[in-house]
Amino acid sequence: MKAGEIDKRWHVVNAEGETLGRLAARVAGLLMGKHKPTYSPHLDMGDFVVVVNAEKVRVTGNKMQDKKYYRHTGYMGGLKTTTLGTMMQRSPGRVIEAAVRGMLPRNRLSRHVYRHLKVYAGPDHPHAAQINASRKREAAAAASSSEK
Repeated sequence: MKAGEIDKRWHVVNAEGETLGRLAARVAGLLMGKHKPTYSPHLDMGDFVVVVNAEKVRVTGNKMQDKKYYRHTGYMGGLKTTTLGTMMQRSPGRVIEAAVRGMLPRNRLSRHVYRHLKVYAGPDHPHAAQINASRKREAAAAASSSEK
């Protein structure tokens, strides 16, 4: 397939009550385009994904206290740790972003594909126009294929 022939669609995923890992796996598959019959691992076949209600994602066990996220400031001895519980309070979208990023392959294409992920803590998002346009395109394609 050529780059111009790839059909990009928009998906809205509600994270409310979803388990974090299962949600991240589903979103990573949509971002990579593995749900399409024309999937090619070397092309950006994936769609745009908007995740809403990130603050209501569910985790099992004691992960709120035990799971840690690490970052380095760049200075000597600058390794900082944050638990999942504090991360969910401060920025719940980052938790889903980190989980999805961990499920993407480690290459240049994944860095490009990762930019198609939009995560919002609440139910509101500014991408309603893109999603509506995507649905209209789908309906038009279905109507034209049924006429043939």
